[in-house]
Amino acid sequence: MLDTGRPHARLWRHRSAPPVRFVDRVVIVALSAVGVAAVVRLLDWWFRAGFANQPVLFIALSLAFWYGVIRLVLGWVNYLALARAPHRPAPAGLRVAIFTTSSPGEPLAMFERTLAACAGIRYPHTTYLLDDTGDPRFRDAATRHGAVWLELAGLPGAKAGKINRALALTREDFILVLDPDHVPFPEFLDRVLGWFDDPAIGYVQVSQAYYNQRRSFTSAAAAEQTYAFYGPGLMGLGGHGAALAIGANCTFRRAALESVGGHGVGLAEDLVTAIRLHAAGWRSVYVPEIVSRGLVPEDLASYNRQQLKWSRGVYEVLFSEFPRAFARLSWRQRLAYAAIGTYYLCGMTTALYVTFPYLYLWLGAQPANMPFEDFVAHLLPVGLAGLALYLFTQRWLCDPEAERGLHWRGFLLKLATWPVYVAGTVLGVLRYDVPYRPTAKSAVQTSFLRLAWPHLLLLAALAVTIARVVPARLLRGTDDLSAEAVWGMLAFALLPAAASATGVVAAWQARKVRQGQAWDELDVSRLGGPA
Repeated sequence: MLDTGRPHARLWRHRSAPPVRFVDRVVIVALSAVGVAAVVRLLDWWFRAGFANQPVLFIALSLAFWYGVIRLVLGWVNYLALARAPHRPAPAGLRVAIFTTSSPGEPLAMFERTLAACAGIRYPHTTYLLDDTGDPRFRDAATRHGAVWLELAGLPGAKAGKINRALALTREDFILVLDPDHVPFPEFLDRVLGWFDDPAIGYVQVSQAYYNQRRSFTSAAAAEQTYAFYGPGLMGLGGHGAALAIGANCTFRRAALESVGGHGVGLAEDLVTAIRLHAAGWRSVYVPEIVSRGLVPEDLASYNRQQLKWSRGVYEVLFSEFPRAFARLSWRQRLAYAAIGTYYLCGMTTALYVTFPYLYLWLGAQPANMPFEDFVAHLLPVGLAGLALYLFTQRWLCDPEAERGLHWRGFLLKLATWPVYVAGTVLGVLRYDVPYRPTAKSAVQTSFLRLAWPHLLLLAALAVTIARVVPARLLRGTDDLSAEAVWGMLAFALLPAAASATGVVAAWQARKVRQGQAWDELDVSRLGGPA
């Protein structure tokens, strides 16, 4: 159960990333230059004659490997444009609406906290509950907390469909889209509305932060996956003129939304909306401040469904929206959306990494004839440069005291999720529709084997390989495979196996959900204020 007393009370304070100093930029440029030099050295070594042992497998290995390296370099390019938007005081007299949506099955108690917190936002506004639950208790809750209840049942387009219908029923000039699991602080609107003095600004996005990350391994890992993105990641995109609209905590100018036909619809409706607004010439701002806290999935089944929705959704943007918008985007925005649209190819590359060691250890099929020690010697400088930049840029995390670290849970769970990402990629390529379902706000109990079986299969494959193949190669003197290659391939097999072990842990926890809800003891009267 969440403890809103110490030490967790600090979560409910307004927090902000620091400005970017000149000396910081010098360090980022220097580390990036070292990293690029290491990448060039690695590139020169990788494609030397004689390394390609089996051409087809070598091409597959090269595509997977250099996909990861290129994404690393793109991260460095993003850091070069880090920008901290200075605060602009909110002018008086703006007409502001808050839209929060409800769907069947979502917990009423969570809405009670969110609507009460919306009522506590200091800047004058009107909160609208866009409701399609068919449950009169939601209307009563809206009335009790001073919100306007709009019954919007049966509309196409899920969340985005309700937003667009509400736009037609309301008149406010600025709309904050707030997911119902996010609890806003009293100063929320004061921290974003000042930017709309510039008539070219179409939307202002703030950070997303969470308050249930300590409730399970899955929630801790899911939160860790977001820390760098909502800190230096989006600050860099903002500096490149490509700050994204995220599904929650984004304040839109009504005129901007109306200029592109309303909020985008789809599994990645926020990304659709962002690219359309950028293509239409609207600018965006990212404010790296925590002025609300929400929920991440607490169980592995909910996390997997969310990742499938996201991985399928980005391909809608890559295949449909991106080609149409391409000519009207800046080159930096093109690079940003191309990188985002291909992010979930990591599932395909991980699948290849999982496969290669077993092809070699069982069948002797070797993609490349590279000395393992030389490979490590050329890759290590690239990895060290990447790690140095990752750690250095953590000074721009929105809550560094709580978020700083190696984020190993998030990394391993992402690796373990590769089957979900592969499924999302295949469904995206085939243009197969996936129904839009809101991410579960409460932990869902699921059988262990239903979630763990792919991870258990991989762990079993590793165990069988070690028990049978390695002794056959090493102890019996089989000479068709070198000992160095065997140990190198085993090392490659161990990393995805370690990731699968975290999947097993998460699946085991999902057998029995934690009692109580994250919001049970949340006191909205204690929200916000300086850290």
